[in-house]
Parts: sequence; structure tokens; C-alpha cells
Amino acid sequence: MNPLSTTNFLPDTFQGAGDDIAMQIQLLWTLLKAPLITPFLNMAILLCSTMSLMLFIEKVYMSIVIVFVKALGQEPEKRYRWEPMEDDVEAGNSAYPMVLVQIPMYNEREVYRFSIEAACGLSWPSDHMIIQVLDDSTDPTIKDMVKLECQRWQSKGINIKYEIRDNRNGYKAGALREGMKRSYVKQCDFVAIFDADFQPEPDFLRRTIPFLVHNPELALVQARWTFVNSDECLMTRMQEMSLDYHFIVEQEVGSSTYAFFGFNGTAGVWRISAIDEAGGWKERTTVEDMDLAVRASLKGWKFVYVGSLKVKSELPSTLKAYRYQQHRWSCGPANLFRKMILEIIKNKKVSAWKKFYVIYSFFVVRKIVAHIVTFLFYCIVLPATVFAPEVAVPKWASIYIPSIITALNALSTPRSLHLMVFWILFENVMSLHRTKATIIGLLEGSRANEWIVTEKLGDALKNKAGTRAPKRTRPRFGERFHFLEMGVGVYLCFCGCYDVAFGKNRYYLFLYVQAIAFFIVGFGYVGVFVPKL
Repeated sequence: MNPLSTTNFLPDTFQGAGDDIAMQIQLLWTLLKAPLITPFLNMAILLCSTMSLMLFIEKVYMSIVIVFVKALGQEPEKRYRWEPMEDDVEAGNSAYPMVLVQIPMYNEREVYRFSIEAACGLSWPSDHMIIQVLDDSTDPTIKDMVKLECQRWQSKGINIKYEIRDNRNGYKAGALREGMKRSYVKQCDFVAIFDADFQPEPDFLRRTIPFLVHNPELALVQARWTFVNSDECLMTRMQEMSLDYHFIVEQEVGSSTYAFFGFNGTAGVWRISAIDEAGGWKERTTVEDMDLAVRASLKGWKFVYVGSLKVKSELPSTLKAYRYQQHRWSCGPANLFRKMILEIIKNKKVSAWKKFYVIYSFFVVRKIVAHIVTFLFYCIVLPATVFAPEVAVPKWASIYIPSIITALNALSTPRSLHLMVFWILFENVMSLHRTKATIIGLLEGSRANEWIVTEKLGDALKNKAGTRAPKRTRPRFGERFHFLEMGVGVYLCFCGCYDVAFGKNRYYLFLYVQAIAFFIVGFGYVGVFVPKL
């Protein structure tokens, strides 16, 4: 007998009680497994496989369309009439339409100068352009700074208006709607919108306005976003990969096939008459831009996306800011779908195919299924099958389809192909928040209309050689300890341990790595803890 054996120090009653509890748990598991758990997992796998197939077909379809668009050279300038705006010595500037440039902002201490300077630098006759700064700032110091900046440009002969409100009702949508009510707006034909961190190139209006002038059926010209801080940290690189796919593939496909896509809220030019006909800006959801786009499309208006026209912007560089942004971007579309599904179905101005595209492809697959299947399948159902090896998981749904979808997404950002594994893990973790936000939007929960402005840090420090970026404030423990993420991480770790202990060896390595990703994001260190790559 080994004198150091721990069992010698345990009373027989304790050992018997422990064995009895273990046997009872095992018996209970055996009784529930066959009639309840196994059928539930089979149904969940069938549901997730179906959703994966829907997403796969959508991705492949869009890839085929993009290949044909690129191969046939179907640039927007070839699909629509486009002629450059030229100066006429005799007519002067009368050939140029009147353009309103709106810059909504809220406490934008770090970036307000960039957006105002870029707007004032647009190459367009000053007597045919009105710049409107819509300042909803609550900080009096920032208000004074923005007002002084507008006055500085006014002294240079720029027609710039500084507008404020007594309240923030409707947030950005409310500010844009109030801005359109000003008397001087009646003389404008088109409105260009730039968020406070967007910096258009001087030729922006010269490249967009001709589409609207020569094609009366067009209501919107949307430009592509580029990012001044994409190399700041690993988190910004992950965001760039996702957004590049959105602009290079999704927006291009919608523009070239159905002349419809969701307005991105900035870096676009609208025909003012189309906004009025669609009912103007509404604050019923947190995606007022998408809301207006859908309503205008149902009135028969068409949109064009110009991917070659790029506007510099800033990505959220803190996890907290990114989480709030993703909640708004996931909850808003789901809530809008709930509000507009019947209106879309009953509409008689657009074709059945376009209605099918808007409902199925645009809303159901991309805004709902894509979020839910990522979290449900890879974070819940697949790990759960570790406990039920008799449950068959089809390889095409668990391996082949995800691999192809991942490759198609990653190809939009070739310079980040080596970060694909990190992107997969990061997207899996963020799918938890997107799924939660999607469900809140569909059910119109308490946070359905939550609007928190994305924090912008600006790139002024990067433009000054030898200046170090300010040290980030370490978040409090309560802010960075996200219990839901940690709980999923523990669950995945437990599944991995069970897998190894009982010799299943199906997913244990994947589960361990994914659990680590949940732990890292749970503590809020992505972008700070991981160095720049």
C-alpha cells in the first residue's frame, strides 16, 4: 500500500458519496441523452447546416458576379452616362448645380478640423456649394472650437454654416433632418454627407455629381471607405478585412445587379428630391442611412457605387468603441427588417426579383443568418457534439463550406492573408455580440435604439514626427470582464478537456484556441495586448 496515497486519508463514507453522485450524474445523462439531447443536436445541426448553405450560396453568387463585372469592365462610368463638369467661360459657373455638404458631429474634439478642412477644400465653385456643420456637441469647449473653425473658413470666403440644436432628438438622423429644413437648402439640388472623421479628396464632387446630373433615375452615389489607421493594431487589421469585403464585393454586387445597396451613412451624395420623396430622415432605428436607402429604393430610385472613389476615414481602435459600433450595425438592420418587411412585400413599384433580393439576400442572409450561424454553429453546437459522438456532423457543413467562405472573405484584403486565423477567431468572438444585437433588433428589445457615438482618436499625432501616441487608459475591471465571453470560453475549454479525456479527439485543438480568443476579448485586451503586425 502506498502510504502517500490520498485515498487513504478520505473516509469511506466520502468516497462512497462521491461515487454515488458520479453514478447518478452518469445515469441521468444516459437517460436524457437518447430521447432529448441527441435529437436536439441533430435538429440544431440540420438548422445550422441549412443556414451555412444559404450563406455559402450567397457568397459564391456574389463572387461570380464580381468576376463578371471585372472581366467585362463594367465600371459605373460605362453603365451610366458620365461627363466631366467643365468650366464655361461664357456661362461661368451656371453649369454647376448647387450642392449642400453636411458634416454631422458630436463632441469630435480630435477630428473636427480634418473633416471641415477637407470639405472646404473640395474642388467646386464656392458660390455653388454650401457647407453645413451640424454640431450636436454637449461639451461647450468643443462647441466653441468648432464654431471658431467655421468662422476661420468663413473669413477665407467659404460659404460655411454652423448649425446647432437645443436637443439631440433623433441623434444623427435628427440633425440631418433639421439641417435640411434651413431656408438656404431650398436652392440646393444635391447633398453630400461626411461623418466627422471622413476626409474626401478635392475631386470628390467632380467625380460624383455628374452621375446625378446626367442620370435622373439615380438618387445616390456611394464612394468606398479607406482607413488611415488600419495598421494601428491587430483589431484594426481585422476590421479592415471585414469592411474591404463589404465594399469590394457586397456593395459592388448590389450596384451592378439591382442598382440597390445600403447607404453607408457617409461618403455619399444624395439627390435631395429623392430624400424628400422617400419621406426624409427617420430615427426609428439606429441605421437611419439604410432606412432611407430602402425607402428610396421602394420608390423606384436607383443607386450607383463607385469603388474607385475612396474616402479616408478612421476605424475604432479600442474594443469598447468597436463593440458599441457593432451593436448598432447589427441591431439596426434587424430592427429595420422587422419594421419594413410588410412594406417591402406590398410594394408595387419595384420588381418581384428586386424585392426578393432585398428581403432574402440583403436582410435575411447578410444581416441575420450570417451573425446567428457563426455563433450558434461554431461556438455552441459543434462543441456540444463532443459529448455525443454518435451525432453525425456533415463535413461539407463543418469544414468545406466554412473554408470556402473564409477564403472568399480574406481574398478582398490580400495583404492580410497571413492573419486569417486571427480573423476567424476574432469574428467568432464578435459573432456573440452581433447575434445578441440581432435578436434584440428582431424582438425590439430595450437596447434596440441605443445610440453611442463611435469614439474617434484622429491621426494628428501620426502626422507629427517624433510624437508618441498617448498612453491608453486601462479600463476598470468591471468594464473589461465580460461575463458572457468568459462563460463561452470556459464552456469551450470544458468541451476540449472532455474531448481529450475520453479520446474523442474531434475538435479539441480548435476548441482550446477558440476558448483562448474568447478569454482575450473577454478581458478587453484585443488591440492593446496584441502588438501591431
